[in-house]
Amino acid sequence: VQLVESGGGLVQAGGSLRLSCAASGFPFDDYHIGWLRQAPGKEREEISCTHSTIGSTVYADSVKGRFTISSDNAKNTVYLQMNSLKPEDTAIYYCAVGWVGCQDYRGRGTLVTVST
Repeated sequence: VQLVESGGGLVQAGGSLRLSCAASGFPFDDYHIGWLRQAPGKEREEISCTHSTIGSTVYADSVKGRFTISSDNAKNTVYLQMNSLKPEDTAIYYCAVGWVGCQDYRGRGTLVTVST
């Protein structure tokens, strides 16, 4: 399993970023895939997880209405569109995959910093 994230960076509060995750090494259509994040001094949090074949998508309450997950099965890529970013969204964002949920494997992460 290989998950490579990109798209992180520095953005002002209220701004937007789009993260991408290129996945390989497993049948993309058969697994849950999504995003976790870990802020400094906090536990890792699952923020969104989707299964394109089953048609299920979940979001953490902390990002609901602001973040949107999508996937391109032809490219084995999952995206996270993040709008209305807040300083508390500052974290390392990990692409993650799993058979049940999105907790079995994760990538190296990409840093998102939201300034005031």
